[in-house]
This record gives sequence, structure tokens and C-alpha cells, in this order.
Amino acid sequence: MDRTLVLLRHAKADRPNGVADEERPLTERGHADSAAAGVWLVKHGYVPDLVLCSPSKRTRQTWHSVAVALAQSKASHVRYDRVVYDGAADDLLSVVRSAEPEARVILLIGHNPALSYFSELLDPSGGNDSDGMRTCGIAVHQTSEDWAAMRTAKLIATHTARAE
Repeated sequence: MDRTLVLLRHAKADRPNGVADEERPLTERGHADSAAAGVWLVKHGYVPDLVLCSPSKRTRQTWHSVAVALAQSKASHVRYDRVVYDGAADDLLSVVRSAEPEARVILLIGHNPALSYFSELLDPSGGNDSDGMRTCGIAVHQTSEDWAAMRTAKLIATHTARAE
């Protein structure tokens, strides 16, 4: 049974003076692009059973805007994980491997460069962008392996969500 892992880089964030990195909020465009990402996920059938999200303000805000588009779909379980904020690609793999085995679609919302490196780790021949994932970039991977055993996952789609 195939499983789908959707990687989503947080949307465009502001850099206000005196605000810690973890507390940086989304810009107006970031909120709009996040909503567009949610619409794209629904349109393509990538509605998550489980959301693994960095606890930073910009990733939480990205998730909340995506969730609005998913409101008519089934409810997603959300797990905020510090490792998704400050971990490397191998750490992200460990987070996904710890996912509930019954989850069919996982949405991982995180940061670069780890997210781009993770996508490449999962599918080195997937044609990943050499500049890495852009803000609100999406990489969809598919695997037939259980989450706990996952080593690779084919890159089947990419998209950069932008509000019209």
C-alpha cells in the first residue's frame, strides 16, 4: 500500500528587528500563499492524515492557512516537533519514521535547507531544484515502505504555491 509524504516549506516570513527567528511571523503574501498551498493539496488529493510541523511561528501560521482549505476534508492529527525546526535531513527522516503506521498521507511543514536536503535524500534522482525549495514550495514523495522502515520515496510532484 503506497504512502505519500508531502514536504512543505513554510511561506514567506517577515524579519522584524528584535524578533527571535522562531517567532518570525508570515507576511501578508505568506498567508495568501499558504492558503493557495492548501487549495493545491486538496485539488490533487494530498489531504494529510498526520501533520508533522515545526513549532516556529511561521510554520504554525503556514499550517493554519493550509488547514482552512482542508476544513471540508477529514480532520488531520497535528504533531509539533522541535526536531522539524532545528534538525538536519537525517533527523527529519527519523521524525517521519516515528509516524503512526496507519497514516497514509503525511504533511511535513518545515524549513530550509533541511527540507530540501531531505527531499534529495529520499530521491536523489528526483530532479530537485539546485536552489532548494522556495517559500511555500511543495515536494510530494511516494513510497511503498512502512514509515518505520522508509529509506527512499520517489518524488512524484513539485509545486510552488502562490496566491493569484
